[in-house]
Amino acid sequence: MSDAYLVQPDMEFIKDVAALGGGDLKKCFQCATCSVVCPISPDTRPFPRKEMIATSWGLKDKLVGNADIWLCHNCGDCSTKCPRGAKPGDVLSALRAYTVAEYAVPKALGKAVNDPKKLPFLMAIPATIFLVIILLAPFLTPVFAHIIPIMFHEGHEAAGVIAHSNFIPSGFVDMVMVPTFLWAVAIFALGLKRFIADIHANALLEGKTDKKTIDPVEFGKALLRVLPTILKHDKFNQCTDNRERSTAHMMVLFGFIGLFIVTSIFFVVMYVFGITGPYSQLNPVKWLANISGVALIIGSALMIKNRLAKKDSVSVYKDWALLGLALGLGVTGLLTEMTRLGGMAWLTYLLYYIHLIFIFCLFAYLPFSKLAHLVYRTVAMTYAEYGNRK
Repeated sequence: MSDAYLVQPDMEFIKDVAALGGGDLKKCFQCATCSVVCPISPDTRPFPRKEMIATSWGLKDKLVGNADIWLCHNCGDCSTKCPRGAKPGDVLSALRAYTVAEYAVPKALGKAVNDPKKLPFLMAIPATIFLVIILLAPFLTPVFAHIIPIMFHEGHEAAGVIAHSNFIPSGFVDMVMVPTFLWAVAIFALGLKRFIADIHANALLEGKTDKKTIDPVEFGKALLRVLPTILKHDKFNQCTDNRERSTAHMMVLFGFIGLFIVTSIFFVVMYVFGITGPYSQLNPVKWLANISGVALIIGSALMIKNRLAKKDSVSVYKDWALLGLALGLGVTGLLTEMTRLGGMAWLTYLLYYIHLIFIFCLFAYLPFSKLAHLVYRTVAMTYAEYGNRK
C-alpha cells in the first residue's frame, strides 16, 4: 500500500515561479514527453516531469532542495518537443532562480537583485562608494599610507604617467572589493550548508540514495570527478536543440575563470612581492587577462544573439541582467586598458570607474543572481555523483 501524502498547495509559490519565467506551466498535461526526450535525465525518477507535477500543485517543499532541478542544463530539448508548449526547461530555470533566492540571505536583497526597478539603486551603491573615495583620496591617502603602507606604496604620481592608481588608489579599491568578495563567500557558505542538508534529506526520502550521512572526503572525491564534466561541458554537448549554446557558455565560463586567476596573481604580486602596475603587455599574465576578456565579450555577445534568436523561449530580467553584467565587465575592462595605452587619461579613468561598479555588482550580488547557478549546480552534480545517481 502506498504512503498517503496530504497536498497543501502554496499558491504564492506557483505565482512566483510563473513570474520568474515559468508562466506556461499550466499547459502541461503530464504526457511525460519531456522526460523521454531529455538526453541527460536519469533512468530512475527522471526529470522534468515530476518537477512539472510538483510545481503545478505548488509543492514548494518538494522542489526547493531538490538536486534534480540543477541537473537540468536548460538545453531546450524538452521545451521544443513539448506538444503543449509548456516549456519545462523554462519552468526548471524559474525553479532554480527561486531556489537561489530562497537560500541566499538576506532575502530582501535577493528580491531586489531580481527586480528591474531596483537596478538603479543597486548600482548607485558602488557608484557612490567609489565617488566618495575619488573625492577623499587626496586627503586620506597620506593617512592610510602611514597606517598600512603595504596597501599604498604604488608611487605613480609622476607627471604624464597614466595609472589607474593615480585616480583611485588600489589600496582603497581593495579595501572595498576584498570584504565584498568575502561577503559573497560567506553568503554562499550559509546557503550551501542548508542546500546540501536539504538535498540529502530529499534524496533519502525519495530513495535516490541509501547513504544516511554525507562523508566529506568522499564528497570531495566526487567533486574532483565532476569538474572535468563541467569544464568540458559534456552535458551541454548531449543536447540537440541548443547545442550551439555550449560554445558561448564555455567562453563566458573560462573568461570568468581566467580573469579570476589574473586578479589573484596580481593581488599576490602586489602585496607579497611589492610589484605594482601598470604591467607590461608582454607579461604572460596580461596575455591571459586579454584573452579572457575577449572570450567574455564574445561569449556573452553570442549568448545575447542566441537568446534574441530563440523567439519561443522565455527571457526574463534575471537572464538579461546576467548577460548585461558579463558584457559590461568585458567591454569596460578592455576599453579601460586600450584607452590607457592610447594616452586618453580622462576617458580611461571614467571607464575604470564604471568597470569598478560592474565588479562590485558581480561580487556583492553574485549569491542572489543567476550566476549563482555555477555554484549550486556544481554542488548538485557533485551530490548526484556522490550518491551514484545515474
